[in-house]
Amino acid sequence: MPYVNTREILEKANKEFFAVPAFNINNIEFFHAIVDGAVAENAPLIIETSEGALKYAGNGDPFRGAEFFVDLVRKYAETVPIPIALHLDHGKDFRFIIAAIKAGFSSVMIDASEHPFEQNVEKTKEIVKIAHAAGVSVEAELGRLKGIEDNVSVDERDAVLVNPDEAEKFVELTEVDFLAPAIGTSHGAFKFKGEAKLDFERLKKVKELTKIPLVLHGASSVPEELVNLANEHGAKISGAKGVPPEILQEAVRYGINKVNTDTDLRIAFLAGLRKSLNDKPEEFDPRKYFKFAKELVTQVVRDRLKLLGASGKA
Repeated sequence: MPYVNTREILEKANKEFFAVPAFNINNIEFFHAIVDGAVAENAPLIIETSEGALKYAGNGDPFRGAEFFVDLVRKYAETVPIPIALHLDHGKDFRFIIAAIKAGFSSVMIDASEHPFEQNVEKTKEIVKIAHAAGVSVEAELGRLKGIEDNVSVDERDAVLVNPDEAEKFVELTEVDFLAPAIGTSHGAFKFKGEAKLDFERLKKVKELTKIPLVLHGASSVPEELVNLANEHGAKISGAKGVPPEILQEAVRYGINKVNTDTDLRIAFLAGLRKSLNDKPEEFDPRKYFKFAKELVTQVVRDRLKLLGASGKA
């Protein structure tokens, strides 16, 4: 199938009440493993890169890195039976966002969420104008990613999490295509000290007021079995805790249509690689010692696609 605009994938998800995971890549091994999982599930696929990945792939040059990823994903998409989009995650540096737009990314994220509302609107509107002129869709964020515990006060929650009324106004003023509302998740492998707490009432209100596809950041589940496997083979990942699968499914029921996934893939790859190197210390061919790591990543991809209802939706 052809390389597609991310908006096309997410509008279908929004209409049919499912979510599409967006998987981060840094190199060819992750890319192959992710595509294999999506093809096996006959699911639409969103590939994401960070600003750091652009710089890494371009050997220091984000413009070269952006072109590398577009060439890779666009050409590969023509050879598989599923739609694939390419998204820039958490774009903060104007140069990196422009690099992605110029290279032909399917969508970009402008993350100005650390700024006051008016400044976030101003920065987002600027990127939307540029991106839409180039046929690229745009994601933005409101609120701050921070795990919310039981003992956090109402005032503290309101200071961190998205304001639904502001979300409605933000979408109207900026004309963004999809929005990431902060509802209590955080990045990394250590999201919560206690039980996962997401503000679903806030999420439902944002969906009701905006009606556009919504995005959940900081949404990796950090599977315990993969953490244990990695630790058994020399990793030191203690106390890791992600978003439980049932919580993610509930988020989808209340309006989430894109679920970012990065940490789970990294842990899976780490576990597989460490095991392979320990089991066969004589092996020096990376194509062989990456094999099990890629298989574990593919399984994480398949599990996530099934969980969010994206399987069979290509």
